[in-house]
Amino acid sequence: MTEKLSVEALLEEARLNASIPPPTERLRLREAAKLSRAQVAETCDVGRSTVANWETGHSEPAPPARLPYLRLLKGLAEIYPPDSTPAPAPGPAADPSPQPATVTAPVPAAFTAAPETLRGPDGRAIEGDPGPCIRCGIETTYQSTDGRPLHSGAMCQPADPAVSAAPAPAVTALAPVSPTPAPVPSRPERRARSAARAQADTTALIARAVQDEAERAGGDEEAALKALMKRAIPDVMHLFNETRATARYDYTAYPALPDVLKKPSKKDPDQIWEARPKFHHPGYSLKVPGDVKVTALDVNAAYLSALKCWLPIGKLEHHAGTDGVDPKRSGVHLITPGEWAHPHLPDPIGDRDEPGALWVTNATLRLLQRLSGPKYGLTDAPVVHESWTSGATENFLDALRKLLSAARDEAIENNDSLTLEYVKAMYSKFISTMGESIHNRELVRPDWMHIIHSQAYANLWGKAFKASTAGLDVVAMMGTDELHVTGDWRRVFPEGRGVSQMKIKHGDAKATGEYTIGTVGR
Repeated sequence: MTEKLSVEALLEEARLNASIPPPTERLRLREAAKLSRAQVAETCDVGRSTVANWETGHSEPAPPARLPYLRLLKGLAEIYPPDSTPAPAPGPAADPSPQPATVTAPVPAAFTAAPETLRGPDGRAIEGDPGPCIRCGIETTYQSTDGRPLHSGAMCQPADPAVSAAPAPAVTALAPVSPTPAPVPSRPERRARSAARAQADTTALIARAVQDEAERAGGDEEAALKALMKRAIPDVMHLFNETRATARYDYTAYPALPDVLKKPSKKDPDQIWEARPKFHHPGYSLKVPGDVKVTALDVNAAYLSALKCWLPIGKLEHHAGTDGVDPKRSGVHLITPGEWAHPHLPDPIGDRDEPGALWVTNATLRLLQRLSGPKYGLTDAPVVHESWTSGATENFLDALRKLLSAARDEAIENNDSLTLEYVKAMYSKFISTMGESIHNRELVRPDWMHIIHSQAYANLWGKAFKASTAGLDVVAMMGTDELHVTGDWRRVFPEGRGVSQMKIKHGDAKATGEYTIGTVGR
């Protein structure tokens, strides 16, 4: 019985292959059926960009997605034969008058009804081709039930509900074309303009959300902030999806994770060692009286900067030895680090209770490889025993990082504490819930979470090394953003609240961020 079914399946595919339509016809069939690329991609278990490549001829459908795609095309061709696509309505007769003719188009009934978001069986909004939202005009990949672009959720809430029911603007006849054509921008210029416009449009979503919650709270900033904290996770996921709308890579939540990325139980710690530092210089002590001035510095937006890191974009694969170690791959590695013999500097592997092999992320491994190389020569190269890795890119979250950084900078410039706290909540919660969290079901990548955390610690280690190289003593280094140093730190780090700047830490036991300390054994 199995053999008969297999033969029938092969024959069906052969028949479909014999009549596969060209790319232009594939596009026509999908548009005739008012299907989005996201819907076709979900049916064929591929990404939206793959469907786009099939429809432009950049690639051909390949197994296992090929057969369901061919079946879909065959069914659509039966419903929408080539001559079934409505022809465009004839234009108005030429107006002999020299004045431009104006034609006001009737407003379809669908535009006057309250639009609803298209959702799948699981209740989540379904994405499609990017286009200007019918409510706010800002580009989005989400759709309404009738196939038009429409933002999902609270990120799009026009102040005036009548915006969505506004009549279509009048269509004015075009003026005669000038014989001198306008200069055509180059491809890099078009890309730069498109990226700048997309960032401005998406940044407007953040401003709209803050304004809406502030108005709902009636000027109560504490209530508005509480509301913004509550919606930070769905909002940042929406922004993430917006920045990925035209991206090359699709992200996927792979439930079949290797055991090393799973917590043994809720009470047990993660099996991945993130190299969290907790360093104190052995030559200094608060318990010893002294007059050595120390400044506690705060790294601005440490986790936001850490979004720039090498993330695996595919399913993790197991490799023995160093087979999984490659500059263009990322994941987690079981290593035995070299000995650290520099007590005046933090150990880049963090403070461990037990020696021996341990699982680290690619961010930690890259740091150890640099420090063991000829440029630094601070330690022996780590021994890699096994790895779980996949192909990687350093720019996967870069668009989101730049968007949130721009919104943060604008909030600081405008002294807008409400937006500043909202943005901080978005990127911090985005990272903390991308693992196995009940608060974010859209993204299940604990490997990303561990890598981003480790990248933040690696970035902080780099600042400690820079301070030490410049002649400052590193008295303490803790968490992702706290660095205590002696001497004139302003000649080493720029001061300010920007992402690339440092500021004196406030709000802790040392209210001023500056204190004196004594030396030990000197």
